[in-house]
Amino acid sequence: MLLCSVCTNFAVENVIDMFDIVFDDVYRELLPNLRVVAVTATVVNAATSDALWAELESVSAKMKEAVGEMAGINRRSSIAATRAAYKLLGKDPNRYRPSAEALCRRVMKGMPLYRTLSVVDIINVVSIASGYSIGGFDADKIVGNVLRLGVGRVGEPYEAIGRGELNIAGLPVYRDAVGGIGTPTSDHERTKLSADTTHVLVIINAYDGDIAGAHRAADMLAELLTSHAAATNVKLRGFPLIPRSRRCKTKQQQ
Repeated sequence: MLLCSVCTNFAVENVIDMFDIVFDDVYRELLPNLRVVAVTATVVNAATSDALWAELESVSAKMKEAVGEMAGINRRSSIAATRAAYKLLGKDPNRYRPSAEALCRRVMKGMPLYRTLSVVDIINVVSIASGYSIGGFDADKIVGNVLRLGVGRVGEPYEAIGRGELNIAGLPVYRDAVGGIGTPTSDHERTKLSADTTHVLVIINAYDGDIAGAHRAADMLAELLTSHAAATNVKLRGFPLIPRSRRCKTKQQQ
């Protein structure tokens, strides 16, 4: 995979201040097209401004016009691929909807979105625009600097934000040294974003394998973080990593 080959406006992470992400073997076997972009930044996570809320309303209106009808949401390649991944891993996406799908359905129904904090609503803007389910975490609450993407186990404890205990068996789940912190359906209370958050990790999950699309979403996220959350030290990194020799061959083929 290319490391942010289309992310021209922001620094590509080397090693410092970035988490490593390791995929369990099941992803190589069942979901080899999955691509992930991680974004870290120092932010001011204040209440959502009128300007940012206007961005969210604009993106929502454009999505609603482009999709046209409720059934069109699941035809978006980014959402369709996430739903397909759930099925492959043994989860019913109609009972445990990916967050991007749930957001888009809310918009299509004309239901109001919750106005919260700047980073939370920035993630919502990008998720609605791209169709990718995006995890947002307070980086200072993550234990260790390696996250492992695995599959939820039967009976595995997981306190979802605003939902209480969530059955994550069969869901993709990012785990730190303590346990689960994020799924495409809901993130965990332990590492959730708050007004006190100053360092963020945002993970864009592209189950459709669209490298360019994932990086466009990352660029949009970085721009919005800079404009609406006073972000500095913005860094992006793509996963899974590929050896430099293969990366150069991929560039030549484009």
